[in-house]
Amino acid sequence: MAATDFKDYYAILGVSKTASPEEIKQAFRKLARKYHPDVNPGNKQAEARFKEVSEAYEVVSDADKRKKYDQFGQYWKQAGEGFPSGGVGADMGGFDFSQYGNFDEFINELLGRFGGATPRGGRQSYSYQRTSTGASSGFSSSFNDFGFQDAGAGTTQDSEAAITLTFAEAFNGVQKRFSLGNETIDVRIPSGAKPGTRLRVRGKGQINPMTQQRGDLYLKVELQPHSFFQMEGDNLVCEVAITPDEATLGASIDVPTPDGSVNVKLPAGVRSGQSLRLRGKGWPLAKGGRGDQLVKVAIAPPKDLSQQEREYYEKIRAIRTYNPRSHLQQVRL
Repeated sequence: MAATDFKDYYAILGVSKTASPEEIKQAFRKLARKYHPDVNPGNKQAEARFKEVSEAYEVVSDADKRKKYDQFGQYWKQAGEGFPSGGVGADMGGFDFSQYGNFDEFINELLGRFGGATPRGGRQSYSYQRTSTGASSGFSSSFNDFGFQDAGAGTTQDSEAAITLTFAEAFNGVQKRFSLGNETIDVRIPSGAKPGTRLRVRGKGQINPMTQQRGDLYLKVELQPHSFFQMEGDNLVCEVAITPDEATLGASIDVPTPDGSVNVKLPAGVRSGQSLRLRGKGWPLAKGGRGDQLVKVAIAPPKDLSQQEREYYEKIRAIRTYNPRSHLQQVRL
């Protein structure tokens, strides 16, 4: 099939590439009713449209066919099959596929050019995420259906990888060393990196197989869980347990921060789940300064009481006037 013969089945059905099977079925039924020959007797244009819609539905409604179509585009029928030799009976956009045993073999060879894969017979497959920039050169678009962009002079092959940091590394900044094939690079990660932060390393991405130009590498930051701290936006969050008497009477407690422990005053009557804000004690901000640290209070009753403690708790219960559940007496369905 020549590039000009390619049919966008999703566009024909009027759905997106991410449409669910049910959405595809609904779109087909609507179009089938509209263009059915019984509804349009003698209308050749409607008949052709009906055949086109039926062809599109036959492919994208089948999970296996749809997967191949999404991956290989106009050459989805050839995926996993042997290529016709010598170009007999098949138009492959002017490219000679006869040297490959099947379509997957061709894809692996093409991907292998990015990372020095072994020759055919001992070839490796590569999985990567790529973004492209630059304008098209007008080069024949035979490779577009394989997930590549036109090989114009401005086209780059960017890639993305995840990097996991400890809270201390992300807070303070750190230098990490990476191995990219036979190349070793040092990357300086600035202070304040957060989950989802993307760091750009210029000229260290994949190599464009047509121009041999190299794209950029993007490192997406992930944080290892910490035993005490968590991240919520620009704020650092922690949970601190307090005793019932501290919650009732108020108290001064020591709370860890990235800068060391600070003394925090608990107001009398603080509730479990309530947050206290330590301004400027949170995560480093990209614009400078620090976010806040939120201290969530959790009232922790003692599990093991001494005899004297139990006596005093029983006395408090006997003379207590406050009932936190009094409002529940009015609750009805």
